[in-house]
Amino acid sequence: MKKHITKRMISEKTMRIVYYVLLVCVSFVFLEPIFRIISKTFMTPEDVIDPVVDWVPRKLSLNNLKVAVKVLNLRQTLTNSIVFSGILAAAETFCAAITGFALSRYEFAGKRFWYVMILLCFIVPTTVLMIPRLMMFVTVQESIKFTLIGTPIPQVLMAVFGQGVNSTILILIFQNFFNLIPKSLDEAAMIDGAGPFRVFMHIGIRLSLSTVLVVFLFAFVWNWNETYVTGTLLRSGMQLLPSKLSLFDSEFEGVVSSTGSAFKLNEAYKMAATFISIAPLLLLYSFVQRKFIEGIENTGITGE
Repeated sequence: MKKHITKRMISEKTMRIVYYVLLVCVSFVFLEPIFRIISKTFMTPEDVIDPVVDWVPRKLSLNNLKVAVKVLNLRQTLTNSIVFSGILAAAETFCAAITGFALSRYEFAGKRFWYVMILLCFIVPTTVLMIPRLMMFVTVQESIKFTLIGTPIPQVLMAVFGQGVNSTILILIFQNFFNLIPKSLDEAAMIDGAGPFRVFMHIGIRLSLSTVLVVFLFAFVWNWNETYVTGTLLRSGMQLLPSKLSLFDSEFEGVVSSTGSAFKLNEAYKMAATFISIAPLLLLYSFVQRKFIEGIENTGITGE
């Protein structure tokens, strides 16, 4: 009996070690690029070209960050990116919440059809949908004699009407969470005289605040990193941090030539600019990680 227990304990410890090794390996695959970016960001030009220096620079330097801040025009692009991504994320979150609540709570004509259409918006590649969307906005622009292309208006309208970045996933998140809320709460509120919108706000939203935060963070990050749709519709109408990063090489040459500096473009400057572009997202997650994790865990708690 003791031998059997001992063997079982050894096998459990062995499996635990295997799990930890796998987790460390998988984690390294995701974290290695971030560690590489941070390492290169603080290297001097001499360390960058020195084959002996790989991870740890001989001397820490902030010069790469200073040059990247100037090239990216950080003050303006950071403010624009936060406001732009925040507005789109808020619009997507509200649209996804009200759509998910309707799909979860109500039966109406064509429900399956619209559900399939929502899924198709996710299955069909964005590049395929972008051409008719662009043509639609151009047609409307010519009809109303008001400039739309080159402004944030098209993307805001798309977010409001459920055509934002990965809106299908956000709708499904809300729908699955609302399915876990007992419908008896809705019935009790309606007996007390609450209408559909009041039920949605006072029961659906209040019980799903953690889910709202999760969806908002997803939408914010996806809109922050979106460059294809933004480049097609917004174009140069607003300077955003990710789009500025994609043009770093050409922008670097323009800034350096205008200031008369003797800097030469190298990998360290690019890594510093990349680090600056992802730093706001890392800071955002560090502040809300507890609520974010609670929101994911709480999606399976409520139920009858």
